[in-house]
Formats: sequence, structure tokens, C-alpha cells
Amino acid sequence: MPVKPFRILLAATLFAIALPGQWRRVEQAPAQTEPSSQDQETVIRVEVEEVNVTCSVRDRNGRLIGDLTKEDFALREDGKPQEIKRFARDTDIPLTLGLLVDVSPSQERLIETEKDAASQFFSSVLRQKDLAFLMTFGSEAELVQDLTGSAKLLRAGLDELRVNASVAGLHPGPVPTSSQPRGTILYDAVYLAANERLRGQVGRKAMVLITDGIDQGSRVKIQEAIRSAHMADAMVYAIYYYDPGAYNRGGGWGYGGGSDGDLRKMAEETGGRVFKVDRKHTLGDVFRELQEELRSQYSLSYTPTDTARNGEFRKIEIKARDGDLKVQARKGYFATGGDPKDSK
Repeated sequence: MPVKPFRILLAATLFAIALPGQWRRVEQAPAQTEPSSQDQETVIRVEVEEVNVTCSVRDRNGRLIGDLTKEDFALREDGKPQEIKRFARDTDIPLTLGLLVDVSPSQERLIETEKDAASQFFSSVLRQKDLAFLMTFGSEAELVQDLTGSAKLLRAGLDELRVNASVAGLHPGPVPTSSQPRGTILYDAVYLAANERLRGQVGRKAMVLITDGIDQGSRVKIQEAIRSAHMADAMVYAIYYYDPGAYNRGGGWGYGGGSDGDLRKMAEETGGRVFKVDRKHTLGDVFRELQEELRSQYSLSYTPTDTARNGEFRKIEIKARDGDLKVQARKGYFATGGDPKDSK
């Protein structure tokens, strides 16, 4: 079967960002939509002239508030007031969603539950004009299903989820002694999803991670992963799903268990949240809460009064004029109109 041009382009791009051998695309149906040249030009123009921010609002009891107007918000950049030029609610804005599933051996007993819950989530959350993709990560990242609006194709991709057992240095016994063992490349997966799938899309963008929070062997650091999400205008939502038994079998996996610390950092910086699965709060419960949040969001955009494109990070502060309401949004953006991979 001849190699598709898309795959050649993706491989060349990944070589340029020094992540060879960590991203594989399985044979599948092609993406249903590709940005037209007109769409790409629009994306470039918006990136240069406007800053887009997606946010959620809750009251003191944690209930989502979805009926606010532009006049209910006040926005500042680096402490300076900014005029909100565009405002919309979630029903007016298409959503591009990436589901990134940890398939390292420590997650083996959770995968079947993830398949069913994620399939129901896709069926419920995707609407007309929305797109989603499915990606797995262990010792490498794999694009299982490319961008599509079909819940059926996404379910077929979920059915293919398997443990990635080729994990160097991750096995029962003592902590590995190699300088950088290849394990669960969480940060690389976020970096790749943001740069290679979300950055070129319009509208609201989010990635959802299902993982125990462990990274071992990524070539990029957590701050680079967060930066890539900022440059793609993408929120990071993390589902902290941890199997304690995985760290007790055969003398342990070389870790003290999972941790949600890095997940919280990525989520809080980009305007997302961390959800924790436990006996009283199932994965299905989490997906229902996430669906409600994604359908109760606002999109704001403004033209910064500081027009310099110097690559610096600028802080964004959004507040509701009603002091009883709390706004959840990303903490800032990088002021550059160029390619995020060229902005270090």
C-alpha cells in the first residue's frame, strides 16, 4: 500500500522537533475534514491580531454558570484592562477534542473500563462540526484515530487500545539505573497532540488525558508541553486514573505509585481541570462532569493594547463582575505570531 503524503509530512515535521521514533500512525480511515487554505489563512490572521480565551464560570457552590454575557466579564493583560471584542457561548463554537490514553503496563487493568466510558463520552459530547482524535502513549505515542466527527470511528479506535509493553526500564523490581529509561512519555504526547493536531484547528480546543500522571523518558520537559498547549490555544483536562494494584504486583513497578501533581500544573496553566477517579467517583461520572463543563463554556477574544510580538509570556486575568463567581481560564499566552516550534 503506498505511503500517503500526509504521513510523509508528519514524519518530516516530527524529525524537525527532534522526537524521532515516538509517534506512529496506524492504518485507518483518513480524517474527515482538513483545514482549507482559506481556514489556514484565517488562523494565522487571528493568531497575530487577537488573543482567544476559553473559560468556565462557577458559583460559590461549584455549580457551572452558563448564561452570562460579555458585560459580565472584566479582562486584563499584565494588569492592563483590555476590551473584549468577540464573545460567544459554547453552542456557537465548534470543538476540537483530543483523547490521550495512557497504555503503559501500570494501566493494564483499567483499559477495558476506559474503552466503554470514552465511547459513551464521544457519543454524548460531539455535535455537528465538532472533531475529535484518539491517541495513545506509553513508550511511544500512537495516533489511533485521526480527526473525525464520527463516534463510530472513534469507538473502533478505542477497541484497538492495547497495553504498550515495550517499556524500557519499567518492569517489576528495583528502580532502573539507566540514565534515561524509556517509559511513559506523557509530556511528549501533550506536545505532539498540541503541535500536530490542535494548533491548526479553529474554535475551542482541548485535550483530555487519562493517566496515572507518571512521565518517564519524555524528550521535552513539562514546561515545553505546557507551552505547546498555550501556543495551540488548547486546554488540558486530566483524568487521574490510578490502579494501586499495578504497583504491588511482582515487587512493584519501580515507583511509589501515580501522582497528579504534574497533571494539575498542566491543567491549571491552560484553563483545564484534574478529575480523580475512585470508588465513589467512577470514570463514567468524570466523563459526565467533563461533558457538562465543555458545554458550559465561553469564548472571549481581544486585541492586546501591547502590539509587540516579542515571544514573551503575558499574564491574562479574567474576572466576573459578580464577586460571587469564579472564572476558570488559562493564565496567559506567548506573544508571538510565528511558529511555536521556532519560539524558544
